[in-house]
Amino acid sequence: DCPNGQLSVEEFKKIYGNFFPYGDASKFAEHVFRTFDANGDGTIDFREFICALSVTSRGKLEQKLKWAFTMYDLDGDGFITRQEMLEIVTSIYKMVGPLMKLPEDESTPAKRTDKIFKQMDRNSDGKISVEEFLVGAQEDHSIVRLLQCDTSS
Repeated sequence: DCPNGQLSVEEFKKIYGNFFPYGDASKFAEHVFRTFDANGDGTIDFREFICALSVTSRGKLEQKLKWAFTMYDLDGDGFITRQEMLEIVTSIYKMVGPLMKLPEDESTPAKRTDKIFKQMDRNSDGKISVEEFLVGAQEDHSIVRLLQCDTSS
């Protein structure tokens, strides 16, 4: 319900939260909102919403991965640090709550972050470039599963 055609972060968090009634989706929703808000004006207009939906639902794998990279790259410097990854993964764990049954090496946000970094940080510089992200995800689909918090094998 956006009579002015603009969606605020608070409205977005409320709507997003309805999809995750057993967890706290507010922090993850803020990250999704930031990624949808292409012009950075603090609102999502209809065009931004449709463009983001198009990429996330119908885009090719590389487009989806680039979109995901943008969400994980919190400061927009072109790299994902361990701390940035941990923040997103922690927000996902809070969002899905107790419904996820995870293997021991993914039982905490820190363990999952470590697992992703071991697989993606090819040059071991402590950060993941967009190239490392794309290559890592396309070579090993379990990484895409880890990023999406999909628990099926």
